[in-house]
Amino acid sequence: MTEDAPAPRRRGRPSRKTASEGPDARTRILEAARTEFAERGYDKTSIRGIAKAAGVDAALVHHYFGTKDEVFAAAVEVTFEPALVVHTVLAGPPEGLGERLARFFLSVWEDPATGSPLLAILRSALTHEAAAKVLREFVLRRLLERIAAELDVPDATFRAELAASHMIGIATLRYMIRAEPLASADPEDIVAMVAPTLQRYLGER
Repeated sequence: MTEDAPAPRRRGRPSRKTASEGPDARTRILEAARTEFAERGYDKTSIRGIAKAAGVDAALVHHYFGTKDEVFAAAVEVTFEPALVVHTVLAGPPEGLGERLARFFLSVWEDPATGSPLLAILRSALTHEAAAKVLREFVLRRLLERIAAELDVPDATFRAELAASHMIGIATLRYMIRAEPLASADPEDIVAMVAPTLQRYLGER
């Protein structure tokens, strides 16, 4: 091997120099996992594939996250991070709750940076029970419980679930199935139609 020839690439964990440049290993793994799940779906994504995309050894993925289900759960949490600020939407005047929530929900889905990963997660949950379980537990534990805690109505958790089912149904038809005319409707027109129903779920005693 000549002096100018590149040194062979070593397998395994990245060197200390590599790890110190750019995002840390855990962040790279998580970003790679989001991309892999989005592009390949739950079934076709593997720990080895995530590790390769992140430039690390598969053992490091297991070290940080454990099983594929746990990697998926972490990817779900990061993807849904914008939705976790929904309590700020709930903190406004109660009579405008339905409208604020509908507009916030659609804004998250309309933004490609958040909508595309959400769509991939929803597809995975519809086709694989392990993915559905992770999403179900996360939505119930981290999202709907936060919404219910802010509501001053009877059966708050039940009402929050009804509101979520309504909005997820819209997301499925608009962004996944692309059913017309819903898929091409102006978001503000959807907000105007949906807000009264959400208000009834979440604001009427």
